[in-house]
Parts: sequence; C-alpha cells; structure tokens
Amino acid sequence: MTDEPLVLGIETSCDETGVGIVRGTTLLADAIASSVDEHARFGGVVPEVASRAHLEAMVPTIDRALKEAGVSASDLDGIAVTAGPGLAGALLVGVSAAKAYAYALGKPLYGVNHLASHICVDQLEHGALPEPTMALLVSGGHSSLLLSSDITSDVRPMGATIDDAAGEAFDKIARVLNLGFPGGPVIDRYAKEGDPRAIAFPRGLTGPRDPAYDFSFSGLKTSVARWIEAKRAAGEDVPVRDVAASFQEAVVDVLTRKAVRACKDEGVDHLMIGGGVAANSRLRVLAQERCEAAGIRLRVPRPKLCTDNGAMVAALGAEMVARNRPASGWDLSADSSLPVTDPHVPGHDHGHSHDHVHEVSKDNLYS
Repeated sequence: MTDEPLVLGIETSCDETGVGIVRGTTLLADAIASSVDEHARFGGVVPEVASRAHLEAMVPTIDRALKEAGVSASDLDGIAVTAGPGLAGALLVGVSAAKAYAYALGKPLYGVNHLASHICVDQLEHGALPEPTMALLVSGGHSSLLLSSDITSDVRPMGATIDDAAGEAFDKIARVLNLGFPGGPVIDRYAKEGDPRAIAFPRGLTGPRDPAYDFSFSGLKTSVARWIEAKRAAGEDVPVRDVAASFQEAVVDVLTRKAVRACKDEGVDHLMIGGGVAANSRLRVLAQERCEAAGIRLRVPRPKLCTDNGAMVAALGAEMVARNRPASGWDLSADSSLPVTDPHVPGHDHGHSHDHVHEVSKDNLYS
C-alpha cells in the first residue's frame, strides 16, 4: 500500500478551487472552495472573479487537504495540476501555485488534462480503469465521447459538441424559466415532478445523415425557449416541471443513445460517464437501462467526484507517477484549449530540471 504514489492535485479550470490527495487509487482528501455564489448574481461564471477567488482560496485549501489526508507536504511524490482546457486566468493561478509548491518541495510537477482527469477519477471509486474505456464527459463546457486505451498517453476523441455543451444548455433553459444559476441541479429537481413526455422537443443530430457521435444542443435550447415564449405571449402559465422534464429527457436521450452506439461500434464493453452533468439523476437511470440492455458495464463516480475537483487531478497525477511518465518542465504553461489527445504536458528535457530542483531545495524551502 505504502509504495503507491502519494500525489496532490490542484484544479482551477473554472469556479471551483479543488485540492485532492490520492495514494495510488485511494482518495485521502478532497477539499473544495467554490466561488459559485459569487457568480450567481451575474447568471454565469465571470473569469476575473473566478481567478481572484482561486488566488484567495489556494493556500488555505491546500492546507486543509494536507490536514484531512494526515500527510505532510514533504511526504508527497508529486504535484499534479490542471494545465487545460479551461479559463486561462483561472488555470494560471493553479499552474503557478503547483509550480511554487513543486519547486519549494523538490517534487516533480505534472501538468495534466482536465478531461482526462474526469475519466481517471473513476479509479478512486471503482478501481483501475479497463483498457480500453469509452467515456462520455458532460459538463458546462464540454460534451465529448472519448475512447481511452491508456489514460496517461492515449485518449482519442470520438465525438464532441458542435455548439452548446449540455451543461450550458441546462444553465440557459434554467435562466429562461427564472430558476437561477447553476441550472443543472435545479432542472433535475423540477423534472422529477414533471412529465418527460409532455412536450416533444427535438433530438439534435440524430438523423441518418448526421455525424454518429457528435452532439448539438443549440437547436433544442432555441426550441424550448420559443415554446416558453409562445406560452407567455398567449398569457398562459408555463408548466415549469413538464418543460424541465421534457427538456432534460431530450438531452439525456441523445447523450446515452450516442454513447451506447459508440461502445457497440468500437466493441467496448465499458462506459464511463463523468463531468458535472453526470450528477444528473435521469442521465444515470437512463444510461443504466440502456447499458444493461446492450450488455455494457456502466461506471459513474458519485456526484461529488463528477463535478470539478482536485481528487481527479491527483488521480491522473498518481497514474502518471505509477507509469513513469515524464514530469512537466518549469516552462509549463496554462493552455485554455489543451486538446484531449494530450492527457499530460511532458517537459522538453524529460525530468532533468527536477534533478536541479533537488539541488536547490535540499533545505526544503517549504516548512
């Protein structure tokens, strides 16, 4: 147990300052400071507000994670950080903090991919990922179908959203219904009391000529908004619960249908669902039904691990250490559009810079 890598992960791609500590595939700490309330009055995430919140929360959140895990910073085998994709300013705070801690502690630094981290986090719940694994990632910024044969080096995009991500559509429809921000949890709640068959909203990109694995939610979003406007214009009450349920059904129907199809086409018998929208209760139920019918094993982490967190970054960092992947260099930069085909950002000199670090920090600058 003790020879498994002990890694601290930092996640600041959006509005959550997440710090996780993992030993191998065992979660020891998952500390989060969220700035979601500071964005709620603007109806969406304000990048500058997010960056400042990360800056204020970083050191206390790292201290809290170390305390929760019962380890000291000098015990760590590495520091992992989300290098992208995400909001550039927010990512920079995390990358700068990770560099500072890694440099002061004389530990290797691993810049990792946010999306690959969302897949890897499932190891903390269900054990080692099968290879290959099909992953459906659905969040505020992404809706992607990814095939991973090695989470540290080989992630292949099968399909992605061509316009709005699923989470974005939830936020926008919640705004039209005056339900507040963020939209995902509140629509999920209202939908439980509504009829998913009440209104026939369109299923985007499901025609015979459409791309098999790509997603589109902007047509659905427009259709729902127009339906609501028409009701209001006619002076009728909007059946909020039925709208929420019918809209949600349209989203999760398309997501699960395409994910199961991709598994069948590629001969993969495992589907992993991650990202913030994976916390949606209807998505979990429908995915389970369709996977069982198709003989596919479904893996979905608990809701707290689906939303952005430091544990997922630490999980991927620990996998990088375990598989001897090269550490990142000190020139590691935040890349707001880091492609998922790069699960991590190796240094040009494959780790030599860290020999130099050990020279610098024998006295351990961080106490």
